[in-house]
Amino acid sequence: MPNIPPKANRRWKNCFSPFLCRDRNAIERMFGRLKDFRRIATRYERSATNFLAEVCIAATVSNWL
Repeated sequence: MPNIPPKANRRWKNCFSPFLCRDRNAIERMFGRLKDFRRIATRYERSATNFLAEVCIAATVSNWL
């Protein structure tokens, strides 16, 4: 379900939760950091287990640094 803040000049403002927006933003930033790794973005590994291992290693490295 989208949780996008409404524009300031709108008459009808939809529901907006800053907590959900913060969580969504954190997840989007995490995927952006993972796509910085070329091997993950282009998916060199074809087997699912090796690809998942690479994603886990890249996530650990990106959060550690």
